[in-house]
Amino acid sequence: MASVSLKNVRKNYGAADIIKGVDIEIADGEFCVFVGPSGCGKSTLLRMIAGLEDISGGTLSIGDRVVNDLPPKDRSIAMVFQSYAIFPHMTVRENLAFGLTIANAPKAEKDAKVSEAARILQMEHLLERRPSQLSGGQRQRVAIGRAIVRKPGVFLFDEPLSNLDAALRVDMRMELAKLHNDLGATMVYVTHDQVEAMTLADKIVVLNAGIVQQVGSPLELYHRPANKFVAGFIGSPKMNFVDVTIEAVDGSSMRLSGPAFEGMTLPATAAQTRIGESLTLGVRPHDLSVAENGPLTGKVTLVEHLGNETLVNLALGNGQPLIIALGGDAECQVGQTLTVGLPANKAHLFNEAGLRLFD
Repeated sequence: MASVSLKNVRKNYGAADIIKGVDIEIADGEFCVFVGPSGCGKSTLLRMIAGLEDISGGTLSIGDRVVNDLPPKDRSIAMVFQSYAIFPHMTVRENLAFGLTIANAPKAEKDAKVSEAARILQMEHLLERRPSQLSGGQRQRVAIGRAIVRKPGVFLFDEPLSNLDAALRVDMRMELAKLHNDLGATMVYVTHDQVEAMTLADKIVVLNAGIVQQVGSPLELYHRPANKFVAGFIGSPKMNFVDVTIEAVDGSSMRLSGPAFEGMTLPATAAQTRIGESLTLGVRPHDLSVAENGPLTGKVTLVEHLGNETLVNLALGNGQPLIIALGGDAECQVGQTLTVGLPANKAHLFNEAGLRLFD
């Protein structure tokens, strides 16, 4: 296996800057997920690692080799695409062995590697079938198996589960996590689905408009987002945001209030002590609760019963939306007015530039 290093990597098409100076270090054996909204540059960045897109600037290394100018076949990578890209006229066995066949590998070597991949992916009973006889999940496993037989230094996945239905996505997610544990392989995975990112990654890279917003473990990004963009992207349902203003400062504490926020006291730091400063208070739906007294009051606009939890959508007095995650048996009615409490230690504050104010 191999590490991957990107130093000030850039990509432009003429005057259009797509990747704007990315610095990422992916350790040997690490599962790294690139996540972000459509058009943020995550697939372009993956294709640059694969050698399918030229690098406009910076240095890209795989292992101890700079690979900026190397063709894909010499980079010790294997890529699994969003579309399965398997040959319909070949059997599963022939599809798995295709890369080795092109490389004129000995038959004994091909058979051994195909058998090993089939065992890892539990496909031994499918080897003589053709893709038309397989389910979507089985076809995706063939595509992954074709990557495994090459024994690459780095596996690259470009939204490999997006064509599968919801239940199958969950199953394949578990299979990918198990595959990573079994192989101990370096994997770089692209998705717009932050649930996939949270459940699969050792390290998450959050991208927006070609710029890295934050790099860290799933729980680091969830509990300590660097900015408002990361806070709103990581977590399901996403974080609530409420407009507030610093009303008063008293030593190490400050009083916040707002057009739809009755006020509460939070610890203050030097960066948070300017009276009259506009801030954004962020709080996750699972940290909110219905209370007799609380800083937020809103009218219920939608109730979503999901079985294990109930998501209650509120409209605050100024029209701002708020989502509360309650127990699965919670009873709320559209039009009902609720008072919402939040613990001070679960509040996140962001300045006008959208940067988190750390306590």
